[in-house]
Parts: sequence; C-alpha cells; structure tokens
Amino acid sequence: MQNTKSWIEKIGKTIDAKDSRGFSKFITEKGSFRFGNQPEVTGRKAIEEYVSAFFGMIGSSVHEIVNHWDNKDHIVWEGKVTYTRLDGRTVPVNFTNIFYMKGDLIEKYNIYIDNTPLFAE
Repeated sequence: MQNTKSWIEKIGKTIDAKDSRGFSKFITEKGSFRFGNQPEVTGRKAIEEYVSAFFGMIGSSVHEIVNHWDNKDHIVWEGKVTYTRLDGRTVPVNFTNIFYMKGDLIEKYNIYIDNTPLFAE
C-alpha cells in the first residue's frame, strides 16, 4: 500500500466530495461498515447506498487527520470532521476510524463517533 497518511487523505477527500461510489471502492465486495451506534451494513453496494443517504442529510464535510497508526492488518485514523448542516451551521466532531484490512482494501470499517450535535436543534 502507498503511504498510509496519503491513503487516509484520499478517503477523507472522497467523503468530502460526497462520492459514495468512490467511497465504497475502498471496501472489499463483502466488507462491512458501521457508523457510530448504527447497525452494521454489509456489502459494497449496500454501503454505497447507506453512505449516499447520509450524504443527503448534510450540506458538506471536511475531514482532518489528527493522528494515525498502521500495523498493516489494522489502520486507525483519529480525526476531526467539520460538518456543514443543511441549515448552514457548522459542527466540529471528533472521531476514530478503525480499518480491518484485507490487502489494500478495507474488510471492516468501524467509525467511533458521537454525531449527536450534527442533528441537534
């Protein structure tokens, strides 16, 4: 795999572009994805649809890398995302992603985040 930080930056830019299809291509065909305390979604197409629906609930996002670790089997991304809500208000949220890798693709993608402020009135 290329430089881990560059790879994470690509994921972040794909998300920030609201490119659900591009996002799903980081994950294996039968991979799984879990966003916060939501149920796990399995399969690349289902993940693409799930992420696309989420993108429709936000105006935009900007992801940052605070830190990252890579032992080749697992990659951890500690980050900050600044969401722009549909009403134009910005909301910064901290998160940690854990990627269980299978070669150069993600087999299991878990996002640990409390995005309650994103949807609070």
